[in-house]
Order: sequence, then structure tokens, then C-alpha cells
Amino acid sequence: MPPPSPARQPWWRRWFGTRSERAAARYLRRQGMRILARNVTTPHGELDLVALDAGCVVFVEVRSTGGDDTTRPAESVDALKQRRLTEAALDYLRRHRLLEYPARFDVLALAWPAGQREPLVTHYRHAFEAVGRGQMYS
Repeated sequence: MPPPSPARQPWWRRWFGTRSERAAARYLRRQGMRILARNVTTPHGELDLVALDAGCVVFVEVRSTGGDDTTRPAESVDALKQRRLTEAALDYLRRHRLLEYPARFDVLALAWPAGQREPLVTHYRHAFEAVGRGQMYS
């Protein structure tokens, strides 16, 4: 019987997630964005990254996987996740008095092929519209 995969271990998932969020922040900075916050916890959930892109507040959901397929992680941002992100983003905008600024949701899908130090990144700008009650503020 082979040993259990480290991907199933909580410590490994935290390490992998942190590594991916750092790589995502580097990528966004190279694109000219300013990182405003990381791992923002709200009563509605967590926002991975909050960035500023030419006066627009960008809520970035980071999804990652081992291997080289960025499609599967991006597809995991389903309707329920979009609703939670919308509610968390609205909470963030209210708390920081940023409701008058335009906002959008991006998804960064990172794939880490074996043996590579940097991930393959697919950036989905305007990945989805605000969902639920928060949509009136988008």
C-alpha cells in the first residue's frame, strides 16, 4: 500500500495555498497592480487578495493545483463561491469606505508542473459579476 499523498494533509494544503497566494501577488504586482490586503477574513468568508488596478478595487480568488491544468481550479469557483465572495467583498468595501469605487472579481488559476519553480498562471479578469444582494453595488 503506497503512503498517503501529502496533498491530503492540512499542513501541506496550507503550505501549498500560501505558496500559491505569494506567487499570485507577485504576478499581480508585475501586471502593475498594488496589493492592498491578503487573506482578509469577513463574517462571509475569506478574500485571498485585494488589489488596486488603476482606481478599481479587484477581489482576487486564487486557485491552484499540482500539474499543468489551470482549467480545473478555475472551474471550482462555482455559484455558491461567487455568492460568498460577493458578500465578503461588499463587507470589505463597506468597512473601508470604498463603496464609491468600481470593483471587479478576478480569478487567478495557478498550475505547478513538477520540477518548476514558478507556476503557470491564467488570469481571468472580470471572472464573474457580483451575485445576490451585492450585485446592486457592482
